[in-house]
Amino acid sequence: MAVTPGVLLLLLELSCGGSALWRYSSRSPHHHIISTRSAKGEEERYLPVDTTYICFLWYYTVINIFENLTQVVSIWVYDPEYADSDELLWQAEVPSLKKEGAGGPGRDGTSLNTSVISLHYLSPLFLAMKGPDMPVHVVVVTDMETFQTNDSFSTWTRVTVPPNILSDAERHNVDSVLLLRDSIYFLINGVLYLKDTKELTKLGREKHLPEGEILGITSRRWCWIKYIIKNVKVVSSIAIWTEDEIYFGYSENKFVKIITTAELKSLLNLPPSGTLTIHNIDYTGHPLELAVLLNYCITCTNTKKIYIVIYNEDSMQWVPQDFVLDVPIASFFIPRFLLSGMPELILWDKHKVYYSYQNFTTTGVLQTSAGHGNLSALSKDSVIHDIYVDSRGNIVTKMENNIMFYSKSNTEDALKLHLWTSDTIKSSFCVSASAQVYLVYVFDNGTIQLQEYPLMLELQSVAFKMKEKCPYMMFHDNVLDSFYFLDKGDSLRVWVEIIYPENTGLDIIVKVYGPQILEYEESFHYEVASGYCTNTLTMTFYSNVNYEGVDDYFNFEYKNMGNVFVQLRPSQHSNVCPVTQKVSDLGSGKQYLRNDATTSLFYFSRFSKTACVHHEFFYEIDKSHLRHKPLENLKVRYDWEKYGCPLRLNGHEKFQPLIQLFDDSGHVDDVAVNFILWEIHGRNDYSYNNTMKQSGCLNEAQTWKTMIELNADLPLEEVWGPENYRSCFSYAIGKPGDLDQPYEIINISNNNHIFWPLHHSGMYVFRVKILDPNYSFCNLTAIFAIEIFGVIPRPSGYLVSAIVFVMMLLFISILVLSYFQYTKLYQKSIYKPYQKIHIKQKTY
Repeated sequence: MAVTPGVLLLLLELSCGGSALWRYSSRSPHHHIISTRSAKGEEERYLPVDTTYICFLWYYTVINIFENLTQVVSIWVYDPEYADSDELLWQAEVPSLKKEGAGGPGRDGTSLNTSVISLHYLSPLFLAMKGPDMPVHVVVVTDMETFQTNDSFSTWTRVTVPPNILSDAERHNVDSVLLLRDSIYFLINGVLYLKDTKELTKLGREKHLPEGEILGITSRRWCWIKYIIKNVKVVSSIAIWTEDEIYFGYSENKFVKIITTAELKSLLNLPPSGTLTIHNIDYTGHPLELAVLLNYCITCTNTKKIYIVIYNEDSMQWVPQDFVLDVPIASFFIPRFLLSGMPELILWDKHKVYYSYQNFTTTGVLQTSAGHGNLSALSKDSVIHDIYVDSRGNIVTKMENNIMFYSKSNTEDALKLHLWTSDTIKSSFCVSASAQVYLVYVFDNGTIQLQEYPLMLELQSVAFKMKEKCPYMMFHDNVLDSFYFLDKGDSLRVWVEIIYPENTGLDIIVKVYGPQILEYEESFHYEVASGYCTNTLTMTFYSNVNYEGVDDYFNFEYKNMGNVFVQLRPSQHSNVCPVTQKVSDLGSGKQYLRNDATTSLFYFSRFSKTACVHHEFFYEIDKSHLRHKPLENLKVRYDWEKYGCPLRLNGHEKFQPLIQLFDDSGHVDDVAVNFILWEIHGRNDYSYNNTMKQSGCLNEAQTWKTMIELNADLPLEEVWGPENYRSCFSYAIGKPGDLDQPYEIINISNNNHIFWPLHHSGMYVFRVKILDPNYSFCNLTAIFAIEIFGVIPRPSGYLVSAIVFVMMLLFISILVLSYFQYTKLYQKSIYKPYQKIHIKQKTY
């Protein structure tokens, strides 16, 4: 639909010939169709019109929970024609109340569909003023005041500084600002300051930072919430640089010098006579990489060269890139790395935007319809103010007078957009938590205002007149995540498909970036029908590394963990193609298995933490049943939270645990590899029903006894594991030994069970560990408890002896007493005369 000047003149006449603001819209404030500042001279607009007759809109509210980086989202549907004003202004917290006569579904004040969703933050869209972990946190610095918001400018406050900390000149000389969580870093006159909730602190020499020499500060623009660092090293949160030094900032405001230009000059093999200085720094799209732009010149009078070196915080290596840019000596560029599988960036000075795509293999200047790359020439000599980049590859360049140009990643042209706002208003980009683009306006009276910017609508309006089409019809793939976790033995199968007119000559390019950790196989399928070609590429990533029996297991394992990022995209582009092009970046690599490598992910059927009554419970383990043979019995407090409800088993029942692996989405699989278990308190009064010979061992298998003897200096839980496991099923490993010993390794298919002592009941708390070195990079363990009942306790030998002794003593004592009593009676009957019985006769 085109709105021509003729229509605007008609509207002008109807309004008595005056200048006016015309706005076509629904009652929802977020669905304006046209906004003209004047009825005269308005640019022609082309708007896509949907054919649907549905007039309901979605509404949502967001509660940010910063402690665990989640959001609670309430969603409902409303009719804009009957909605409350609070809903239209996006100020409502609940669905609108019942309106008289509204009628219809959902118009009685109840929501058509209401739900509460817990969401992790998506990868935010960062600008220079954004915090890297909180997409709703923004700081805007103006020449008058500094504003801060924690909810995408739904509310905002002024940032104040205590008196006598900064001079008036320093207050108006802010070179850079960063927002990290609840802290704001200001760079003023070469000195770094920290503004937290309490005070403004200078971070100088006492923090091992230079004063008066700092040129710039930066932080990560892309936030990988679920990215898991392979080791325990802390990664930097901020980079700071002078002309010849680079510092990293870590948590708790710890700062460390990383490298100097003297070291970088040697790394680049540059002649010592030249001058090398740090130009600028930016974190890349990779979670652990940082790019340094370097100036190099010899005479340093007219031109200089700009090099790029990338530092990986994981490998701690500096890698020079195949990038050289010859520019005037006074040129200064701002880099912005795109969210992509391999390094891609744009960088700009005051007038031009340079690009370098696909790991620096395609480099140039964004061209305009005028046939050159000077954006100032098409913007009334204004200079570049800021550039907005999002996760979809959209690139918007904003000039100081608010004229904007659009481009997209992996394209070489820029389109001039319609003028959206007055050239006298100061503005900057802002992105909400829902990835909606806004413009923040700052007025001379010290107030700010937020306005939604319909980027895609404006782009489609400009692109409509160009009469160009994408060279392909569809571009699909099954890549749903930015990166994937692949554990040992896992494989990843991805596909990408492009449909295009016959004889167009399109293809799919696959490029792998980073260390060659994974192997992959490719298969192509072509099909031509009805004048269209369908090209499908399928790739399977996998690893064939065998970790069993290797030396230095942990180091070998670590080297085979990393990131392999792969880009899947069409091989041709055009000016308008970015409107509909979908660019998919696949990051796949060897990582820790799930979200937390230190937490057990095992679950046991029949075990529960809530299905029993918790109560204070102590039990005692006889010292004779403990592995380390203490002098006294061991008293144990049962930890219900840690052990869960114990599984009650009859003492005559054999037991083989079924280990199941779960993640956030539910059951993954039943663990079918070798594992071991041990009683955490040291009990060893249980055994295994299979012997080594019955299990098929060719040589003597490892046992807890032999592993403890070999690793006497280690705690019990570390003496045996995948790092030192050796199979007993080979003649080449181990020694024949005694194969009639119990086989202490359990597998779901080897029918090896635990059996219990038949002479006493007891409580057992086991920890289980995966023994197979090829199962997982994680140290996956779990803990569970078993209570044995139904066994007639065998009495103690001491107790039996004591009872027998007492009974014998009692029996002998009775015999002795009986003997003396009998003797006494016998003697009495012999030595005393016989007593006659006199019978008194009765007298009649």
